[in-house]
Amino acid sequence: MSPRALRRSAAVTAVVASAVAAGLLAVPQSAAADEVRVHDIQGRTRVSPLAGKQVGDVPGTVTAIRAFGSARGFWIQDARPDNDPATSEGIFVYTGSTTPQVAVGDAVTVSGTVAEYYPGGADRGLQSVTQITKATWTVTSSGNPLPAAFALKPSTVPNRYAPDAGGGSIEGLRLRPGSYALDRYESVEGMRVAVTDAPVTGATSEHNELWVTAEPGHNRTKRGGVLYGSYRDPNPGRVKVASLIPYAQRPFPVANVGDELTGTTAGPLDYDNFGGYEIQATELGELNDRKLPRETTRKQSSDELSVATYNVENLSPKTPQAKFDRLASALVTNLASPDVVVLEEVQDDNGPTNDAVVSADATLKKLTDAIAAAGGPAYQWRQIDPADDQDGGQPGGNIRVAFLFNPERVSFTDVPGGDATTPVRVVGDGGRAALSASPGRIDPANAAWHTSRKPLAGQFSFRGHPVFIVANHFNSKGGDQALDSRFQPPARSSEQQRGEQAKAVNTFVKELLAADPRADVVVAGDLNDYQFSPALKTLTDGGVLTDLVDRLPRAERYGYVFNGNAQVLDHMLTSRHIRRADYDIVHVNAEFADQASDHDPQVVRIKP
Repeated sequence: MSPRALRRSAAVTAVVASAVAAGLLAVPQSAAADEVRVHDIQGRTRVSPLAGKQVGDVPGTVTAIRAFGSARGFWIQDARPDNDPATSEGIFVYTGSTTPQVAVGDAVTVSGTVAEYYPGGADRGLQSVTQITKATWTVTSSGNPLPAAFALKPSTVPNRYAPDAGGGSIEGLRLRPGSYALDRYESVEGMRVAVTDAPVTGATSEHNELWVTAEPGHNRTKRGGVLYGSYRDPNPGRVKVASLIPYAQRPFPVANVGDELTGTTAGPLDYDNFGGYEIQATELGELNDRKLPRETTRKQSSDELSVATYNVENLSPKTPQAKFDRLASALVTNLASPDVVVLEEVQDDNGPTNDAVVSADATLKKLTDAIAAAGGPAYQWRQIDPADDQDGGQPGGNIRVAFLFNPERVSFTDVPGGDATTPVRVVGDGGRAALSASPGRIDPANAAWHTSRKPLAGQFSFRGHPVFIVANHFNSKGGDQALDSRFQPPARSSEQQRGEQAKAVNTFVKELLAADPRADVVVAGDLNDYQFSPALKTLTDGGVLTDLVDRLPRAERYGYVFNGNAQVLDHMLTSRHIRRADYDIVHVNAEFADQASDHDPQVVRIKP
């Protein structure tokens, strides 16, 4: 038996044992071939035609090495590509927790088992990464030039994002990289790709990742991001950037939205369960810091009631004081000390400790003390403690919505009777609307609020005029399929519950307006959905509410950035009688690597 055959035989034994033990797709079977190349393994669909089979002596040049973590390995790329744009010429060779003993530029032949790896598990609905597992290899030469990187740019990334499979899997569809962006990315999976002078659309995260766009002219926001404005267009040019460069050699750039990675950023195209396709950079462009400023809104006039909403992201007494100070500074300086603040994600007095504590007075006192120390007003608060572990969020945290208000500018109309389970009702009061309890929870027994925050209604008085404010935090998008899912279009399963929540709030507002058509109503909070979503259509049904984000210029309609997409999750809506509303999303968090919260606050100034 030849030395090559001996090597292949040993590799087969190792691969079979490990593949079976790991529960890979199938017990390895022999693939024909001394002539198998990378493009044969990758094939013309998302799943390799050789998945579960053993391959031997697959040639390629080492283009990058992942020498850290539990998913180590290296990428190879065939120096002799075929002429089919649908077949990738690159592939990842997985070595587990073992650092591979190869160098970039090595020409190798690899033997092992072809496998499809689903980041996060197959049940997540994401796409798979084709790889060679438990491989053996032989270095045949070193110092070879690397294949040229495939340029990701407007002419190579299609404007259509994904083929439509009616919600089914697109895995079996032949790749059409000239027609769909997801097909383009899949067709170069594992290959060297590059972006040039790439605008940053998602700030550097704590995991040293950022987002750029390969389409600099597509859907840009006023401050340099890319706007997610419809389900039809999720901005195909978005791609994540991570780094394979050792930190001591090149620290990862700390970038904000609107900055730019000038020059070339290049490396193999990978895929993970936190955003999909990403460049594992072996070459990073230089950071062009555009000095993005944090915004400041104007102060309300004496005859304007200013109402703000702010998701303070799991705030509890256990939160570092620095975060309280930053939230306070933003409320006082950037938001000009609003008269009323609707807060979301206020945790109980011991935060994520999972016990019977549900009170949040210590949390709110710590925040209002910080606001006073920052030169703000002596805010008071109103809220209702939830039943333990019934409102979702971080386990043990008992998050809820709450009102802060400045008693020097606006008064709260206290009406006893509100608790975790008693629904607030609209009652008549001399031809005007009033609440049976203030604060009071809207329809808390409704199944729509199962393991979700219940909305809080409060009655305020400003210059003698009653104003009704409803604080909200609808259920999250947890469980939805990702934009880059292998199921297209992706299912948005969480949408149904938000629709029912929107219906409950819409019904309550209609009851207020039935009692007094001239009632001034502000509905605010983190609705966890887009202005174009079914939930927002339900919430505004009958024209009883106007979603103020629709009044902004299109390029300013965002307050949250997720996977490089600037989007709307927080909303402020007003009833018909409020005709003079000056609305502002104040960008202080979402576009920045340094955040006090992942949401930007919003403010509206009205004249009741």
